Amino acid sequence: MTKRIEAQLNKFINNGEAARFTLGTLVLMLCSGLLMIIATFTQFSFSHPIIPMDLFSHWGTYFTPDGVNWHGFVKHYKYIPQIPAVFFILSLLDRKYSMLTIAGYIVLGLVGYPIFALGGGWRYIFEYGFYYILGYVPALFFAGSIIKGNYSFINILKAVFVGVLVIHLTGCLGMVFIATLKHETSTTIGGWILTMSGMKILYDMFFSVIAMCLGQFVKRLLWIVMS
Repeated sequence: MTKRIEAQLNKFINNGEAARFTLGTLVLMLCSGLLMIIATFTQFSFSHPIIPMDLFSHWGTYFTPDGVNWHGFVKHYKYIPQIPAVFFILSLLDRKYSMLTIAGYIVLGLVGYPIFALGGGWRYIFEYGFYYILGYVPALFFAGSIIKGNYSFINILKAVFVGVLVIHLTGCLGMVFIATLKHETSTTIGGWILTMSGMKILYDMFFSVIAMCLGQFVKRLLWIVMS
């Protein structure tokens, strides 16, 4: 029974058939919107080894007479998983309904519901981070166009790579535009871009690939349960 359902799901995915709108689809869209809100206000910390960029110019900082300063070779990072949540939703709902879900999330935030990181309301368009959020919609379009119902690992890698770059490109351009309106200096603008993007692009790609694979697992599980 399970193998038959699995075969039906694989056929449905690989043929690229359009998902039909049902009550279940609506429930998943609402749950996905809630997931976006939760992800917005969720933060987790992790650490990983790095090679410091100033290793050779500040050799004495890392290799002292008392030994190796191992703390300098460890990166501590606080991460908000909004972008992986976007790709999880894409994997769960496919392109069309994931775009509608994220568009609804953005509209709710702009009309005043405090579901963005710094609140909500139409004035949020003047916040530097808003254009990263706005970039979710075109990112879903391009990533979903790459997927085309075929969630092979290679397709997931391609979709995440393109989608994350679209988000950060949209976010950086919007940030520069708003910062220019506010007459910020180039140093300030560069600092914001480094903070909002920089290494974060790599983290977004890594966690988004995991999120899409997890989304496919959840999708298959839901298909089996509902069948």
